[in-house]
Amino acid sequence: MKNQLWAVFLFGTLVISFCVQCKDTSVKKEKKKEATVENKTVTEKIIKLKDSLITDKPVGVEVPEGMVWISGDEFFQGAVSQDKIAMEHEKPAYKVAVNGFFISTTEVTNDQFAKFVKETQYVTVSERTIDWEEMKKQLPEGTQKPHDSILQPGSLTFKKSEKELPNLYDFSQWWRWTIGANWRHPNGPKSSIKGKGDYPVVQIAYEDALAYCEWEGSRLPTEAEWELAARGKNKNTIYYWGDDASNLNTRANTWEGKFPLNNTKLDGYEKRAPVKSYPPNSNGLYDMAGNVWEWTSDWYNTNYYKEVNKDAVVFNPTGASKPYTQNNPYAKEKIMKGGSFLCSESYCASYRVSSRMGSSLDSSLEHLGFRTVKDVGMVK
Repeated sequence: MKNQLWAVFLFGTLVISFCVQCKDTSVKKEKKKEATVENKTVTEKIIKLKDSLITDKPVGVEVPEGMVWISGDEFFQGAVSQDKIAMEHEKPAYKVAVNGFFISTTEVTNDQFAKFVKETQYVTVSERTIDWEEMKKQLPEGTQKPHDSILQPGSLTFKKSEKELPNLYDFSQWWRWTIGANWRHPNGPKSSIKGKGDYPVVQIAYEDALAYCEWEGSRLPTEAEWELAARGKNKNTIYYWGDDASNLNTRANTWEGKFPLNNTKLDGYEKRAPVKSYPPNSNGLYDMAGNVWEWTSDWYNTNYYKEVNKDAVVFNPTGASKPYTQNNPYAKEKIMKGGSFLCSESYCASYRVSSRMGSSLDSSLEHLGFRTVKDVGMVK
């Protein structure tokens, strides 16, 4: 009897073990099947994207004046592996597919913006009376209202430091609120754009850029479009011209010297330069590095690159669904690209193609402008 019970126990153990193994095998087969189906779906999506991607300029569609055609393509958006100073919000790179589009060869100039203002009587954000109720929405709760003498129309202008600064994280050390600064007076009320019609227009808030686009029948580029256009033939390099930074002063208008103390002006300019002062990239675009930052249409979200789906090619990405700035959660910011004359090797080196920063919608700065794009459907 004892031997019979032991035999039954062993048999039961074997049966349970067999059933468990069968179940595990079944689960593994099911998971494998699901993975195969999922991979097939992803592959089908990629093939479909390639088939639907607009690469070449459609026959019969003319290139708008002042623009060039950017062929649709797939590429890795974000920091390249050899970029040792890339910031965390540029990583990890992810694969995108972007339809072809037209983009302006230069940043919008003072002359172009002046024509828009003349025809529309548009008043920029920095020229308007300040709305404190609207402004405080982007500030920590309980922030005290400044004196009315300070809340006057104006904008942010750059000021050099009189001594070397040990802490470059506090950018309030070189930015100041300047009453009377606007696109006509970019460095303050005593400055002028007279004789500088071919310089990029600056002190442009996001709303101002959108208004210009509506008048022109264009729009702002997405970050992906901007980056595709900037990279040109160099799809995997740090800068639009390659990986060598030694020839920077012949390629872009940046800060050379100790920032923000001394600019050696090896590139020929201390502040803004006329458009087309430096060679174009392989797409025929000027100032895709340095000179002035450029607005894009994407929300700035510190975590976007980490959260975006990496399992498939992202088709015509438009960025994060909502804004989020880690060190300023009250801010609603849009992405700006390209760097400016204030970018230096010792500070941000944002003349790198993958560089990105956020700026609040109502901010206008003396180193921030924009360029425009048009879809095929926007061109008659």
